[in-house]
Amino acid sequence: MDTDASDAGDLASRWVRLGAALLDGLIMMVVILPIQWFGGFLPAAMNAAQNGYSLPFGTLLLWSLIGLVVFVAIQGWPLHQSGQTWGKRAVSIRITDLDGNKPPLLRLLGLRYLPMQAASLVPVVGPLVGFINPLFIFRQDRRCLHDLIAGTRVVNVR
Repeated sequence: MDTDASDAGDLASRWVRLGAALLDGLIMMVVILPIQWFGGFLPAAMNAAQNGYSLPFGTLLLWSLIGLVVFVAIQGWPLHQSGQTWGKRAVSIRITDLDGNKPPLLRLLGLRYLPMQAASLVPVVGPLVGFINPLFIFRQDRRCLHDLIAGTRVVNVR
């Protein structure tokens, strides 16, 4: 359900956003690591690291897409319903557009999550973007790089 701008909410604190991100990361790890292990990705990645070579780009792309599908399977419903991931729901924050409305799910996935996922696959640039993205939270508007791309912000739930 969309909310109007009068219910836009106060910006979520940096620490609360970090807590939500950690909860979401933990949820993803519990689900994705067994899939990666039994799917052969983790053993192949460990073998590659031990022997000094990289996995083929196609393998990385495939597993990135699998990760995105798992993310949507876990977080898609709460994002669609309320603009919250499970971690955000647990700490009472939500994603809104700049007018305070809940963004459509396809906008969240296509502009907020997909660009960061795609950037992570680019050698050198991926880790740099992954490092810089959360540092944007120290701006006055507390919007990370993915928020700027998607035209979103994270607010407290009233």
